[in-house]
Amino acid sequence: MAVSMDNHLQTRQTIVRLLSSMASAKEISQYLKRFSQLDSKRFAVVKVGGAVLRDDLEALTSSLAFLQDVGLTPIVIHGAGPQLDEELSAAGIVKQTVNGLRVTSPEALAIVRRVFQSQNLKLVEALQSGDGRATSIISGVFEADYLDRDTYGLVGEVKKVNLAPIEASLQAGSIPVIASLGETAGGQILNVNADFAANELVQVLQPYKIVFLTGTGGLLDDNGRVIDSINLSTEYEHLIEQPWINGGMRVKIEQIKDLLDKLPLTSSVSITKPAELAKELFTHKGSGTLVRRGERVLQTQRWDELDLSRLRSLIESAFGRKLVDDYFERTTLKRAYVSENYRAAVILIEAEGRTYLDKFAVLDDAQGEGLGRAVWQVMREQNPSVFWRSRHGNPVNPFYYSESDGCLKQEKWKVFWYGMQGFDEIAACVDYSGRRAPTLEDAA
Repeated sequence: MAVSMDNHLQTRQTIVRLLSSMASAKEISQYLKRFSQLDSKRFAVVKVGGAVLRDDLEALTSSLAFLQDVGLTPIVIHGAGPQLDEELSAAGIVKQTVNGLRVTSPEALAIVRRVFQSQNLKLVEALQSGDGRATSIISGVFEADYLDRDTYGLVGEVKKVNLAPIEASLQAGSIPVIASLGETAGGQILNVNADFAANELVQVLQPYKIVFLTGTGGLLDDNGRVIDSINLSTEYEHLIEQPWINGGMRVKIEQIKDLLDKLPLTSSVSITKPAELAKELFTHKGSGTLVRRGERVLQTQRWDELDLSRLRSLIESAFGRKLVDDYFERTTLKRAYVSENYRAAVILIEAEGRTYLDKFAVLDDAQGEGLGRAVWQVMREQNPSVFWRSRHGNPVNPFYYSESDGCLKQEKWKVFWYGMQGFDEIAACVDYSGRRAPTLEDAA
């Protein structure tokens, strides 16, 4: 299917409009700066399934071309499962799988090569028709050996990744589009599972982002809704025990955890739809499911169990204002929740018999990672009722609205709460919020 340049342009303009309406200029600039500081081959690996190539080619190519428009070049690796099923069936070859892998005979391999080549060129030509730059890489990346010739036939297991074709494409400012075909040292072509090939490529490249583009647009919960973020350090064990996690989803989560365990802490996996790729990459809210290895959440009731200089730096960096000098001396801590690398924190204090959230601080470079939400969630699970205040115009207020049972606006503050019982208790919270002296100095 050809995708016209006019369609590409219209879709990319739509992406720009939608992105502008969902994120502030500061937010978009923050992500662009972060991505542009990376080595080009460490920006993102995008895994594209065959169903996406078949059903959503225009959105896929427009989103990839949009990334080029803003100076970013992703590395794309694709599968072709549905197309292979169709072509093999037409040739009278019965599909046979063992442990989820396609058994590949010599007759089937000829079709596998042809289908991968046609799908690879289809994507490259679609990108180029929209004024994008892309390079077709059918072979030469994955050196492989037979996985188990007696069981699987001509199916390969990646032994080595050759980056030279990818680097040459990136140096030319062209998107490498890689087919998941392997070759033995002797030159025999082997069929390699696209997910396994992507995993091997990712482990060598150590990219900042790994993106799986799917039709569902993310991992789904028991109500069929997309899970927006998963912090594996704090949520994995609980999540994997849920009865609604089916076999396929369980395997996917386990594979992602295994993958992220071998990558830098800053790396993350996003599962989203092709049309939502820009939103996932350039907005804090994102689109789809963001999975991070994350950080453990430290919990304490004592200031002396924390590194107060790091905590002060976190708070002052997050708010852009100086914390009063005697804050820790004059503030009686009820409980603090701090990410292990001091990039997000929630501080609770006792306020006239109720729990007051005094600080919720997340560093700029942690925003959009789901880290702040992970720390918040641990706090919320352990504290059935909390109230807090926030300045008018605070960009975090939309999150506070979604997390609170109610909000009352004062002249200087918005007062939020959850779990409070009755008007008198809420009134007491509002009164305390209005009386509490500021602990952050006004900006000069």
